[in-house]
Amino acid sequence: MSFPLLTATAALPAIGAIATAAVPAARRTAAKWLALLVSLATLALAAVVLVRFDPDGDRYQLTESHAWIKDFGVRYELGVDGIGVALVALTALLIPFIILAGWHDADPLETGNKRWRPTQGFFALILGVEAMVIISFEATDVFLFYIFFEAMLIPMYFLIGGFGDRAHAGSDENAATQRSYAAVKFLLYNLVGGLIMLAAVIGLYVVAGNFSLQQIAEARANGTLDMATNTERWLFLGFFFAFAVKAPLWPLHTWLPNAMGEATTPVAVLITAVVDKVGTFAMLRFCLQLFPEASKWATPAILVLSVISIVYGALLAVGQRDIKRLVAYASISHFGFIIMGIFAMTSQGQSGATLYMVNHGISTAVLMLVAGFLISRRGSRLIADYGGVQKVAPVLAGTFLIGGLATLSLPGLAPFVSEFLVLVGTFARYPAIGIIATFGIVLAALYTLVLYQRTMTGPVKPEVSAMPDLRVRELLVVAPLIVLLIFLGVYPKPVTDIVNPAVKSTMSDVHKKDPQPEAEAAK
Repeated sequence: MSFPLLTATAALPAIGAIATAAVPAARRTAAKWLALLVSLATLALAAVVLVRFDPDGDRYQLTESHAWIKDFGVRYELGVDGIGVALVALTALLIPFIILAGWHDADPLETGNKRWRPTQGFFALILGVEAMVIISFEATDVFLFYIFFEAMLIPMYFLIGGFGDRAHAGSDENAATQRSYAAVKFLLYNLVGGLIMLAAVIGLYVVAGNFSLQQIAEARANGTLDMATNTERWLFLGFFFAFAVKAPLWPLHTWLPNAMGEATTPVAVLITAVVDKVGTFAMLRFCLQLFPEASKWATPAILVLSVISIVYGALLAVGQRDIKRLVAYASISHFGFIIMGIFAMTSQGQSGATLYMVNHGISTAVLMLVAGFLISRRGSRLIADYGGVQKVAPVLAGTFLIGGLATLSLPGLAPFVSEFLVLVGTFARYPAIGIIATFGIVLAALYTLVLYQRTMTGPVKPEVSAMPDLRVRELLVVAPLIVLLIFLGVYPKPVTDIVNPAVKSTMSDVHKKDPQPEAEAAK
C-alpha cells in the first residue's frame, strides 16, 4: 500500500497539537518551537503533495479510501483536485507565519485577578485548526467533510474567546465581555449553518444511498441518480447556507468583524485567510458538483448577494475607525468577489475565484499582520491614535503600504490578476453585475489609501514618536509573503496551471460553456 500522503499532511499538525499541549507549563519556549517545527514539517509534506500532483492527470489524485461506518455507507475517502491542492498549500504556507507572528501573544500576563491561558494551549489550538482545515480540503466523503467542517469551530471558539487582543488587555471586564460575545456569536452563526447542512447531508444520503462525492457525482452525470427538482433545490440550499455563513456572504457576515476585532492578530489572519476559505472551496466542490441544476437555478440570487457583499463591505470599511474591523469589512467585500466568480459560471470567473482565494489569503495576511505589529506598539486599534508613523518606522510603513496596495488589487501584485479574471468572467455572462462590482475596486482604493494617510503620514503624534521599526522576527514573517505577492502578481501561471483543469471539470459538471465574444459569434 502506498504511503498515505494526504492523511499524513493532516495528521502531522493534529499530533503536533497534542504534543504541544502536553509540554510542561514551565517550558513555554519549547512549546513554541515545537509548534513552529511541526508547522514547517507540515509545509514540507504539503510541498510534496503539490509536486506529486499532476494537473493533466485524474481529477482526484493521491486518493485514499477505507471503510469506516459500513452500516451507513460512510467511508474515509480523501483526494485532491487542483483547487484543493492549491488551498492545502496555502494553509500549510500561512500557519508557520501565523505562529511566528503570535510568538508572544499568549505569554502569561496578569490582568487584575485574571491570568491568560497557557501558551501551550494557544499554539496547540492553531495546529488543531490547521489539521481540520487541511482534511476539509482533502475529504471526498460528504459526511467526513461535515465532521471536520463543524469540528474546527471548537478550537476557533477558544482561540477567539480565550486569547483576546492585547490592545484591550488593560480593561479586564469589558475586554472579556467583548471577547466572549465575539466567540459566542461566531459559534452560534456557524452552528446554525452546520445544523442546516446536517439535515441536507442526511437528505442526500436518503436520496443517493451513500456519502461518496465521486460516486454521487458520477451517478448524476450518467443519469442513474435522478433527483426531483424540488429535492435538489432544498438540498442545495442546505449546503449553500452553511458555506455562505463560513464564507462569509451578506447578510450572514455579521460575526466576522466581531471575531476578527476581538481575536489576536494571528488568529484574525487564521479566520479570514484560512478558515473562511473552506466555505468558498466547498461551494465549488460540493454545491456545483452535487447539485448542478440547483446551482444554476440559484445563480441570479447568489450574484445579487455577492454584489451587495462587495459594495456593502467596502462602504463599511470606508467608515471604520478601528483598523482590524476595517480589514474585516474589506475581507467581506473580497469574499463577495470570490463567490461572484464561482457563480458567474465561466472558466475565467471560476479560475479567478480560485486564484483569489490564494491571493486574498496572502495579501490579507500581510496587511493584518503588519497592522498587528503596529497595534502592539501603540496599544490601540483606533486609526485616530496614529499619525506620522512612516517618519519613525519607515520599514513598518512600507510593508503596511504594500499590504494595502495588494488589498486594493494594484497591478503587479497578486490580487490584481484574480480580481481581473473574476470581473472578466462575470461581465462575459452578466454584464450588469460586473459593472456594479467594479465600484468595489474604487471603494477599495478609498479605504486603503485613507487608512494609510491617517496612520502613516502627517505630523508625528507624541504617542508614536518612539515607536520601534520592524524587528527581525517580524521581518521574517512579512518579507516572504511580500515576495510571493509580487511573484504571483507578475507570474501567476504556476497556480493557474494547477487550478484550470479542475475548473474545466467543474464547468462540465454544471453543463456550462463560456459565452462566445460578440465578434466571434458574428462570424
